[in-house]
Formats: sequence, structure tokens, C-alpha cells
Amino acid sequence: MRVTRTRAIALWAVLSASSLALACAHEGPPSAIPPVTSASVPAALIAPAPVVDPNLKGPDEASLDRSAAPCDDFYQFACGGWMKSTPIPDDEASWVRSFSVIHQDNETALRGILERDASGDTKGDAYGQALGDLWTSCMDEDGIEKRSADDLKPELARIDAVRDPKTLVTAIAHLHSVGVGAAFGFDSEVDFKDASMMIAGVSQSGLGLPERDYYFRDDARTKDIRAAYEAHVARTLALLGESAKQSAADAAVVVKIETRLAGASMTNVELRDPQKVYHRLDLAGLMKLAPEINWTSYLTAIGFPAITAINVAQPEFFKELDAMSNTSDPSKAVKIGDWRTYLRWHLARSFSPWLSHRFVDEWFQFRQVLTGTKVLQPRWKRCVRFADQMMGEALAQPFVKEHLGDAGKQAAAQMVAGIEASMKLDLESLAWMDDPTRTKAEEKLGKILNKIGFPSKWRSYDGLAIDRASLLANAERAGAFETKRELAKVGKPVDKEEWEMTPPTVNAYYEPTMNEMVFPAGILQAPFYSKEQTAALNFGAIGMVVGHELTHGFDDEGRQFDADGNLRDWWTAPVSAEFDKRAACVEHQYDAYVPIDDMHIKGKLTLGENIADLGGLKLSFAALERAEKEHPSTPSVGGFTPAQQFFVGFGQAWCANYRPESLRLLVATNPHSPPKYRVNGPLSNLPEFAQAFQCKEGVPMVPGGGKRCEIW
Repeated sequence: MRVTRTRAIALWAVLSASSLALACAHEGPPSAIPPVTSASVPAALIAPAPVVDPNLKGPDEASLDRSAAPCDDFYQFACGGWMKSTPIPDDEASWVRSFSVIHQDNETALRGILERDASGDTKGDAYGQALGDLWTSCMDEDGIEKRSADDLKPELARIDAVRDPKTLVTAIAHLHSVGVGAAFGFDSEVDFKDASMMIAGVSQSGLGLPERDYYFRDDARTKDIRAAYEAHVARTLALLGESAKQSAADAAVVVKIETRLAGASMTNVELRDPQKVYHRLDLAGLMKLAPEINWTSYLTAIGFPAITAINVAQPEFFKELDAMSNTSDPSKAVKIGDWRTYLRWHLARSFSPWLSHRFVDEWFQFRQVLTGTKVLQPRWKRCVRFADQMMGEALAQPFVKEHLGDAGKQAAAQMVAGIEASMKLDLESLAWMDDPTRTKAEEKLGKILNKIGFPSKWRSYDGLAIDRASLLANAERAGAFETKRELAKVGKPVDKEEWEMTPPTVNAYYEPTMNEMVFPAGILQAPFYSKEQTAALNFGAIGMVVGHELTHGFDDEGRQFDADGNLRDWWTAPVSAEFDKRAACVEHQYDAYVPIDDMHIKGKLTLGENIADLGGLKLSFAALERAEKEHPSTPSVGGFTPAQQFFVGFGQAWCANYRPESLRLLVATNPHSPPKYRVNGPLSNLPEFAQAFQCKEGVPMVPGGGKRCEIW
């Protein structure tokens, strides 16, 4: 599990589906838009077209619910018509008006590229043959059925050869090298205290349930999921050849081991605190912390014996793992045979989606328990996502050549410049911030690097062997290739040109250790951006995305990193205390929301995203106001003023339907609030919204009694 501070805007349900999207960015190198260093931004950068075009599209009337009052429930007003008329596809856990529709179009486009490559018509693309072979191996259902689990036999034999702690750790290292997350995680990461360098990182991992609390909550729903999980483990082990009796006993062993690992793991709320997940040690320090684990053998087996600088993200986890490995203390140690069972399960768990239909069906059956999805995705969709996962930047190259244009990239550049100007103006006028902190904040804003479209340097896949013979072998080789690429970074300077997402992804992110915002081409597409819709809609949709990511640099996590990406406190004590007070207001606001059953949103878990939503809206609306003042360009459409269009455009970008199971999973595990609360929550704090719709204090969208939260 890679330790990263990336703060992405997209919903979990979209990310979990490996969302890909058609986008707008020109062929050629991406822009690294220079940061705004002055509030005096040229009007041309922040203003849309200077002439009002009466033919521009306004809010989608069909998506509205005119029977709902915008001051009572704005999300229902903006999205009620869409939610009523838009069923969730049977092969999806949720459906979002923006993300889902765009990535559906992209999947079709990417499928066309892969099928063309498979036919031999690679059009000279650097990795066309490899992509075609990867696609063919994935779509070869007959061949996969014939092999069944035979391709796993060498890996199973390696696990069966584990006889002692040393062979156990080398087996774990091998599994890690091919992408199987067993026992713990090992990866490269930016050094939080020296953001110019890469170090290694070890972290908690090795669980099969969504997160650690699933092993301990005692509500009926979670108990049912645990029971279903244990039965799922048993059925999967039976597919490997175990008897029903043996597989049931082994499933209990797996759950017992994972429960111990979970008990030593940090909660998803604790993981949000960068101070809690940074404990840099040298190799000797790690060996002292967990002496029963043969770290020298592990590093040798994974191919990087010279690694010494290591961040131990969760020391208590590794103390427990050490006790579980201590064969001299049988009261705490896990038996070697039980470790073999655990490793067999995680091997099968990782590769089940790429084995015969019996494994795939069993894999999907448990996902149905978690998400409520009715049917398995068609194979071509799964293979598109597999190709994006294994060779994403190779697949992106022909994609950007064939499907991208100029408008979205230029619009993003304008939005970024205008919204960074909004943040600078905000910093200059912020009453609760003192001058020393303001100076540091402006320095950080001035150093933000903005990446738009796609990387200036494409990732190399030279040396990755792909053929048509075996999908599983391709998956293992691609996993080993990526592991080697990641670990080769350790001890070297940070590569500032690297991207965390593939260009077709419908997403965006801020990375605090890089102090950068990244906007892949995929998100620069209607309804987020279109030259055919009003500027107000664009500012409400893609502008909010830009403002959201910018605010992440100054949310409760991002604010702990300085202008150069180092984990360092640059706030004076009084200003820091004032920020915490204001952030607590947002936390308590979201704690009170109950999206489903009796499940409250976790205010601490979602705090950063909620702050970013609130800040993003404020900054984008301010940029719109300046743009309209300089060059009025938004006509009134459908009876909506420009300000109203901004808020409706924002709301309609987040129209969504969720299956109950998927919504419960999101609330339990995801740092993003459900869409309804991502809309109504921040809007209830904005006086600009209340003014636009003439909402009086005391209505549901405008809480009275001084309850409005404000940070930026």
C-alpha cells in the first residue's frame, strides 16, 4: 500500500470503477501553468468571451425538480428530475451524472484503441503491440477457462515451501513484487521532512475487508458482511482444491489473522494525520522495532538489498506483526501453516478476477454484498480497466492523439489563473490570519505547480514482457515491473514530472509533498466544461474542481506542508488555533448528517474534502464575479441569473444515484461525503448562495443562530 497524501476530488464509487473519460487537451506537451503571484491578473486570463452569446446553454431543465424549493433542499431542486429518471445500470454500484457518463464514453474509445492494436494496426504507437497482446490475453475467455487455476500452481508451490520465518518473509516479498498485498505494504514515497528526496515506506496492509473497523463493529449489517466474507474465503480456497471442511477451517484462520492485523492498524481517521504516519528510521532502526522479521532477507528477495532510509508509517502495526512472527513465543506467534493459508488466500484474492469464471463469479459475489451491484461488468470493460491499470500511460498516448482538442486545456488554464487570484485576494483580506502566517501562505500559493492535460514525459514500459499466452502471467509481470519501477526511486530526487493518474481519468488531485495541482484531460469535459454552456456553469462545475484542489493545499492536512512540500509547521500559534476552531465547525456540521439508516457522516474522516468543497465554491464564485464584472458574458437562461446558474451548474455536476449497499460503504470508508452533502453542506455556509436565491435565515439551506462555517 503506497503511502501518499494525494487529495483527489472524485467520488470513491467512481474511482473504484477505474473511471476513464473523454477529455479536451491539445496534442503536444502539457502546460505547467505558472502560479499567480499577484492579484492583478490580466482580464484575458480570468474572463470568458467578452460578448454575450444568447445561444449558450444554461442549466439542464430535465435534471431539475421544480417542485422542490432551492432554499429547502438545493440538491433535490438541482438533481431531483435526473435522479428520478436515471436508473443505475445493473453493472454499476452508483451512477453520477458527470463522472459516470464521461468515463463510459471513454471506455468505448479506449476499447477501440485496444481492439485496433490487437488486430495489428498499431499506427506506429510505441507500445501498440504490447497493448494489443495484453488485450488479447484478457479477452481470451476460452484459454483462461482451460487453464483455470493452473497458472497459479508455481505461486502456490512457492507458498507451500514456506517452512520457517525466513522463507515466510521471502515468500511475502515475492508476492509483493507481483502486486499481492499480503501482511504489510512496501513502496517508495516522498520523504515528508525532505520533499526533494524519495525514501522507502512500510505500512499497514494485508486485510480483505474494506478497512479495519469492519473487523470490530458489532451492528447487524457489519456482522453479516463479516460472515459473508468468511464464507467467501472458504469458497475461494475450495476452488483451489481444498475440501469443504478444510476450506471452512482455513477461512476461520484467515479471518483470525486479519483481525489481529486490523487490531494493530490505524483507523481511517488516524491515517489522515501526516504527523501520525511519519516515523523515519534507518534499516537498523526497523530491525530493532521488529527484530523477528528478517528485513535483510525481505529486501534481498524483493530486489533492493541496499535500501536503508525507511518511513515506518504505523510502528504499532509492525510491533504486532513482529509478535505474530516470533516462533519462540507460541502464545503470540501465528503458526507457519496458518501463514501459508493466509498467503494462499491473498494470492487467490488478488488474481481471482483474471482466472476462470468460477473464480470471477465468486469474486463478484462478495462485491455484490459490499456494493449491491446486480450483474458483473461485461468482460470488455474489465479488460479496458485492466489495461489502464497495467499500462495506463502507454494506452493514454494514442488516446490523446485521437480524442483530444484545445478548448478544455485553455479553459483550465484560465480557471486556474483566475481561481489562484481569488485565493491571493482572500489571503490578503483574511481577518483571522496574521501577517507572518499570511506571508508563508502567499509563498505557498506562489509556488504551486499546475499540470494540465497529460505528462510532459511519458512513462517508459521498455523491458515489460507482454504476450498473448497467459493473462495471469501478464498481470504478474506488469506487477513486478511496476514494483521495480517504484522501488528504484528510493534514494533518488523526486521526479516532479510524474503523474499519479492516467490522462483519461475523470479526476483531479492536489499533492502536498509536491505542492502541485494536477488536472488530467479526462475531467475537462461537459458537464464540467463546455464552450457551448455559459461561463457561470463552467465556473460552477470545473471552476469548483480547481478551487477544491487549490483549497486542499490549505485544508487540515495540506496546511501542515510548506511551500516546498515539507511537513513543517509554518503557522503562528494563534492563527493555528483559529483555523482548528473553524475546521471544528465544519466537522460538527457533517457529523450531524445521516445519509442512510442510522449512519452518520464521519466529520473527521471527511473534513479535508468538506473544507475543500467549501473553499472551492467560494474561490470559484469570486473568480466568476470578477470575470463578469470585467466582461459580462453570461446571459440569463431559463429564468436563472448568472449567480444562480453557477450554483445550479455546481449541483448538477454531482447528481447521483447510489445503491444502498454502496452508499453504506462510502459513508463507512470514504473521505468524501455523499454527493447530496457535498452540495447542500457547503452551500448552506455561503451567503452568496442565500443571496442568489433570496433564501431567508432559518430555512434548511440557511441555518440561523450563527451556525454558518467559514474558513477561507
